[in-house]
Amino acid sequence: MRHSILKHSILFVLLPVITFSQSKLDSFLTPSDTLNKPRRNTVVISEATIGTITLVGLNQLWYSDFDRSKFHTINDNNEWLQIDKLGHAFTSYQLGKHGAQLLNWSGVSKKHQLMYGATLGFTFLTAVEVLDGYSNEWGFSWGDILANGAGTGLYIGQELLWNEQRIAIKYSFHHTKYSKARPDKLGETYLEQILKDYNGQTYWLSVNLHSFFKESKLPKWLNVAFGYGGDGMLSGTKDIDNSLLTTNQRYRQYYLSFDLNLDRIRTNSKLLRSIFDVLNMVKIPLPTIEFNKNGTVFHLLYN
Repeated sequence: MRHSILKHSILFVLLPVITFSQSKLDSFLTPSDTLNKPRRNTVVISEATIGTITLVGLNQLWYSDFDRSKFHTINDNNEWLQIDKLGHAFTSYQLGKHGAQLLNWSGVSKKHQLMYGATLGFTFLTAVEVLDGYSNEWGFSWGDILANGAGTGLYIGQELLWNEQRIAIKYSFHHTKYSKARPDKLGETYLEQILKDYNGQTYWLSVNLHSFFKESKLPKWLNVAFGYGGDGMLSGTKDIDNSLLTTNQRYRQYYLSFDLNLDRIRTNSKLLRSIFDVLNMVKIPLPTIEFNKNGTVFHLLYN
């Protein structure tokens, strides 16, 4: 009995503090109606600092392991069944989306959100591409630049056309057997494999149904998703795979699935809404139909 009274007493004392803290947090996370210069300056300085540190870190820690060269270009458009290009589009889209949202939180005008926020991904990835151009291992790829532009264009285009994001680029990953065969190329740890093993990566166009049928009774959180992936790749091209004497056959995979639009789930919590917004870049595992050259496969839960 004493413990019950004590717990309720503590809760009674802490409840106003928790409520006050939650109120302050919600107020902080609420976008400003007018230009909030301290917020804007914080966003700009933070993005510039993080971007600079990341590029310097890549230059010193990543590219220093490979021979440098004069600036040169490469044509890698036929590599990895173009899954790497979708990775560029996904990254550019997501960085641009969150860059624009941060400026919206700062009360910046819609025009400047699109000019300086939505182009964040394209700008950053272009800088990385320039570093690639000075490395013997890689090179400046116009295909990558085009993919970066496609991701940025998808975000900006929808904002100009509909003033909302009806179609999102999402990502999912599953572990494959191929990383064990070439851990140096496809990743040794699970985290490395998420970034480097294109066999396990799937990229999705997730379409919100209610956005296109606003008078319907469809749930606002219901999406239909079209995915693309590949399998059987130990290297970028089929010729190199053949030289490795592998019996794997590389092939493309197409997917049809449902998805959840976490941004459309109703909640009064600004913190929860922010968490949903970040998680919404990942495709939720749901029943999926796969189409490939070998036939059709049904997955009860695919990620």
